[in-house]
Amino acid sequence: MPVQQAGHPLQHISNGAISGIVIGAVGFVITVSVVAYKCYRRRVMRNAQNRLSSAIKKGLQESNSGSMKKSAPVRGKVIMKSKATSPITPPDPERDPFHRGTTSPGFSPTGGDPSSIKTEVYVENEKDGATPEKEDVMREHHLEEKTTKLGSLHFSVTYDVQKTALLVTMIKAVELPPRDPSLGGCDPYVKLQLLPEKKHKCKTRVLRKTLNPVYDETFTFYGINLNQIPGITLHFVVLSFDRFSRDDIIGEVIYPLAGVDVSEKEVPLSKEISPRHLKFRSQGRGELLVSLCYQPAANRLGVVVLKARNLPKMDITGLSDPYVKIYLLYNGQRIAKKKTHVKKRTLNPVFNESFLFDVPYNEGLQNISLELLVLDWDRMTKNEVIGRLEIGAKLVGQEANHWNEVMNCPRKQIAEWHKLKE
Repeated sequence: MPVQQAGHPLQHISNGAISGIVIGAVGFVITVSVVAYKCYRRRVMRNAQNRLSSAIKKGLQESNSGSMKKSAPVRGKVIMKSKATSPITPPDPERDPFHRGTTSPGFSPTGGDPSSIKTEVYVENEKDGATPEKEDVMREHHLEEKTTKLGSLHFSVTYDVQKTALLVTMIKAVELPPRDPSLGGCDPYVKLQLLPEKKHKCKTRVLRKTLNPVYDETFTFYGINLNQIPGITLHFVVLSFDRFSRDDIIGEVIYPLAGVDVSEKEVPLSKEISPRHLKFRSQGRGELLVSLCYQPAANRLGVVVLKARNLPKMDITGLSDPYVKIYLLYNGQRIAKKKTHVKKRTLNPVFNESFLFDVPYNEGLQNISLELLVLDWDRMTKNEVIGRLEIGAKLVGQEANHWNEVMNCPRKQIAEWHKLKE
């Protein structure tokens, strides 16, 4: 009878068990690797954050110590007079072979003599109102009431017969009011444009923390004949630069050149700075014709800004450059806005522009209202509000009657004149 030999213990382990052990070991190694990598990444990020925090603290300490070490500005500093040109320079045929030799009509400020020393002339882009109009007007009105003496502006004018150009030198400003009495300083600069054309403008550089800035910058306006000088008015606007908000208007100087003889030599001039727009407060605000149409099936409100009439004279030229902003309000909160195009040099603009607003679903017009602002566009300074109008169910008078008629007669255009208010 054959003797049965005992097998090795490993022979009783199946292939499936061996595969499971191997897979488990591989999974364990992968898990440990992932955990170790996450711990490493967390440690690296924590060290980077600590280094960043320490660098920020060090920078703040250095900036604070540096600001403490700054000395007061030295008075009586000698400044060399330099020549600056207006933003547009005359065409040079040698540098621009494709130029046809056309010149812009009217008062086209162009560049000065290439041999003269030029300082940078800043050209302002048109600003859309980032700050709400109410805040702008209140801040400007507060500045005008708070400051009675705004200082004076010193400048000079001369005429270059060979270049047929008018040269205006912005010399200095004296005894400007501080923007903030607690700080006792401002960052002034001056803008200049020629009236009545208002086609181009220039501005000086900003001088920091001074109430007596000295600029010595000359602006050259080409294409002006000597017989045109008496009809030109210099319009200066003095502003204080603000990095974090819109620049504050200190005041303005309006100087007609009628009676000023600029043909022989440079004529020094000076004038007190006056508050801006105080003469417009007593005028009426005018009227606005608006047509409304409610479309309940589409949850839309159609607004047509037709025209305005009898607007006040907001510019020195006796005209305005009006446009209209329209806000859709839900429970008193602005949820959408539109605006018309600017109509230049008119007190009775015709817009004829239509807009569609989406009304909140299933809300109707009971909690909806419209706010319309008529503004005067100005490339020199911020746009000023001419008048306001609000139409809604929760108002009284003609505005509420117009709104109720729109709600009661859907899909029908209903137009009415409204008086603008401050």
